[in-house]
Amino acid sequence: MDWTDRYETIAFQRKGRILTATLNLPDALNAVNAKLHSELSRVFVDLNDDPDSDVVVLTGAGRAFCAGGDIGWMQDAIDDPSLFETTAYEAKRIIFSQLDLEKPLICRMNGHAIGLGATIALGCDVVIADERAKIGDPHVSVGLVAGDGGAVLWPQLIGFLRAKEYLLTGDLIPAPEAARMGLINRAVASDRLDADVEALAQRLVSGARKAIRWTKVVSNLALKQVAHGLMDPSIAYESLSNMSQDHREAVAAFREKRPPKFTGL
Repeated sequence: MDWTDRYETIAFQRKGRILTATLNLPDALNAVNAKLHSELSRVFVDLNDDPDSDVVVLTGAGRAFCAGGDIGWMQDAIDDPSLFETTAYEAKRIIFSQLDLEKPLICRMNGHAIGLGATIALGCDVVIADERAKIGDPHVSVGLVAGDGGAVLWPQLIGFLRAKEYLLTGDLIPAPEAARMGLINRAVASDRLDADVEALAQRLVSGARKAIRWTKVVSNLALKQVAHGLMDPSIAYESLSNMSQDHREAVAAFREKRPPKFTGL
């Protein structure tokens, strides 16, 4: 059995030594549920160890790259806060293992990247987005701390002031604007997305493999130091916010299709 056969929510496709990993819950806009979260915590380790690839492309099936956390999964953690222990462990593994991946990792951001979806997009080495896509981390919109990587990565990419504006409001950023501010690499027309991703992947896979990998390793050292220093308190604060009345209200409001009424509790 190939290791890729063990995954239920991520699909894989090989083209020479380029391996594409696709978040594969298109009917749910690739929103992260318990199964996908668990598989994300393992996939970057498996991608790193895969002997038959040198470049990885990460994308989403259907209209979205990843629409953030699944509301049903959030409700489960409200009803049983002990579930957050597993979530916290996996959240750290996602960030650490993604930054530890030595192979070049290209994000093909085919649609919106929200919440954790934004985090895993920004944890890639190059982000090429459909110009119609948006990216943002609206944890605060559902009464949660942006603790699963947003508060770690965003300030490193666009500076603290700009990052805090978007993390504290949860506003989504159109891909062309995100490219202009340096949050992602570039936004391209929909009919160019595949060609641009393919061209970069082919250029990297035909390059000096060791030099490219080790340049990435060194470039990621500062990000890894920040992540290892911040992820424990980030997850701890998110865990506390999971038990807040505001989070409970936000999830209820989403399910009832009404605006939330926050009380600060």
